[in-house]
Amino acid sequence: MNGAWFHLLGGLAFVAGVLLAGCDERPLATIEKSVRTEEARPPVEQPPAELLATQRAFTEVSAKVTPAVVNIRAERVRSVPRLGPLFDEFFGDLFRQPRVPQREQSLGSGFIISAAGLILTNAHVVEGAEQIKVYLADQRVFPGEVLGIDAKTDVAVLKVNSDQPLPVAVLGDSERIRVGQWALAIGNPFGLDSTLTVGVVSATGRANVGIEDYEDFIQTDASINPGNSGGPLLNIYGEVVGINTAIVAAGQGIGFAIPINLAQQIAQQLIATGEVTRGWLGVSIQPLDPALAETFGLQSVAGAIVTRVLPGSPAAAAGLQRGDVLLSFAGKAVRGVGELQLLVANAPIGKGVPVEILRNGKRLALTVSIAPRDERKAAAGAPPAPQRN
Repeated sequence: MNGAWFHLLGGLAFVAGVLLAGCDERPLATIEKSVRTEEARPPVEQPPAELLATQRAFTEVSAKVTPAVVNIRAERVRSVPRLGPLFDEFFGDLFRQPRVPQREQSLGSGFIISAAGLILTNAHVVEGAEQIKVYLADQRVFPGEVLGIDAKTDVAVLKVNSDQPLPVAVLGDSERIRVGQWALAIGNPFGLDSTLTVGVVSATGRANVGIEDYEDFIQTDASINPGNSGGPLLNIYGEVVGINTAIVAAGQGIGFAIPINLAQQIAQQLIATGEVTRGWLGVSIQPLDPALAETFGLQSVAGAIVTRVLPGSPAAAAGLQRGDVLLSFAGKAVRGVGELQLLVANAPIGKGVPVEILRNGKRLALTVSIAPRDERKAAAGAPPAPQRN
């Protein structure tokens, strides 16, 4: 019996030795790596020159502009139900629960427009904030002060104080951009600072989107996410052509930016006075449709029909009448109601503005002197609000 156990253990020891010996003889793994030498070349030795040039352009834009892009953290205090919204949902008006203050923090982006520390961003990023912190790409942090907010265009200007001049973004001309051109967005999506995304300009002059009171958006498919709001939309030259503002939540690749020409005009007023003064024409208008355009003898559905002229308004003084079709304003074609409202709002106060109208089948040229907008007078000329069922 002892001899049998001795032979069995000896056999097991032999098998274990063979297995261990086999483990020592496993083949060495080889990992391919490009070291860019004469002996080891990359798989694609000559990428197309156009691709290399585009890649260099993206890299250069990021390197030159990112230092001027900031991360904005705004802290607000809002009143919330102590027991949560489900309590109100179940009990309604039977029991009114107390409300308690709760701090919340939002993330956004912006970009520096002067070495003295002026920053352009979205109004919704900083509106109602009690404390604002501005983070630069070089990790410096500054408290931010709101110089002015314009909720109607979603533009705001901040100020930070620095002992040294700050890096500045270069503003371009949004009137010169065309559909199909490269569009680059830099910002802090979901708090991921200094993120670059690339796409194209998908459309220009987007109005009636339902985001702001005055709309003239640049549409892009460059990825824009929460936290990108207020950051720059750039052309391939690294110039700011827009302020990234909103996305279509139900879709992908549909983002909107405020044209920099409009934002700059608003910012100049906010910096100078802290508020925005807009022009007022004094008419009620309605859009054209194909049937109406045919009735007026127009070749396209462009323009706006005057449905009412307010007494004592600039429109009345200029001779505008009910039934006129506004075709152009200040030398620019009126494509629709939204564009006309924006043109009037941005018109110089007290200066004569040329207007082309269609009346009884004839084109007439008038001159209107725009007055400052008074919200009460403007409301008097607005159509009645729709009833909610």
